[in-house]
Amino acid sequence: MVPSATNPPINYWWVNQNQTYKDEINGGFLWSPKTRSDGGRNQFYENMKDVSPGDVIFSFCDTRIKAIGRASGVVQTAPKPDFGNAGINWSKEGWLVPVEFKELTNIIRPKDHIEQLSVYLPEKYSPLQKNGNGLQSVYLAKIGNAMAQQLIGLIGAEYHSTLTALTSTVEIESTSDDVFENAIRGRTDISATTKSQLINSRLGQGLFKTNVRLNEKACRVTGVSDPQHLRASHIKPWRLSDDTEKLHGCNGLLLAPHVDHLFDSGFISFSDIGQLLISSKLNTDVLSAWGISLKKSVGKFNSEQSKFLQFHRTNIFKQ
Repeated sequence: MVPSATNPPINYWWVNQNQTYKDEINGGFLWSPKTRSDGGRNQFYENMKDVSPGDVIFSFCDTRIKAIGRASGVVQTAPKPDFGNAGINWSKEGWLVPVEFKELTNIIRPKDHIEQLSVYLPEKYSPLQKNGNGLQSVYLAKIGNAMAQQLIGLIGAEYHSTLTALTSTVEIESTSDDVFENAIRGRTDISATTKSQLINSRLGQGLFKTNVRLNEKACRVTGVSDPQHLRASHIKPWRLSDDTEKLHGCNGLLLAPHVDHLFDSGFISFSDIGQLLISSKLNTDVLSAWGISLKKSVGKFNSEQSKFLQFHRTNIFKQ
């Protein structure tokens, strides 16, 4: 395909995710500090700023390329996600790029093909050593089209089917004239980036959805796991939340659109142990038509989620 103004060329990236693979693959993002721990410049972190929507990312973990990603937005400043024991010494603020990933069944080990790949490795800021071993200091490395085509050939037909399945959805800031959003836009105590994050969170987008996906993998009611068919729904409504709560990953659930409607409107809620609670104001024929069991159990919630659910049950749920 010949690039055009409406179909810009794709850049290819290699990300080393040994410590953060599970969180970033499930959460749909890349995250890095902005500098080294000593404050020095790191090109592999600087590369985050050059990722464009539609770019392709090869995910390298445990010496193998295990997933393919496609960037769905541009870089933004974001607090460090909860990586558990990983990245204890990393700064609390860094770069975040939204990326949708799909794991491969045809997992390749680049070292097994290093004679084929070595001639295409970048001379500077390479993701691999010439012998095929990984480099611990590498996070995000740019690779040329020639090397990308070698990797694509090794992965085979699954690469193309995987890339087709990945959707590249650029998050666009809301232009709503909603009074709450206009209040955010008019504030002078927060940065433009923070304003954008808070406004996008109202729509279940951006950093908020990323944070929710660190806790939630699928709609609790329907079981649908494809994020393009799910909304990140605030438990404590956006309009009633403070700045921290608006972006808090435990203040959200991934819900199918019709379930989101019922939850947001207070027609359903959940107990801490995962019992579906049904409002007396809801005609249960609606649940029947949508295939939702009256005795649905959706699984337990963690302690932070339970605090927000208590608010929902008390203030939003229609008894």
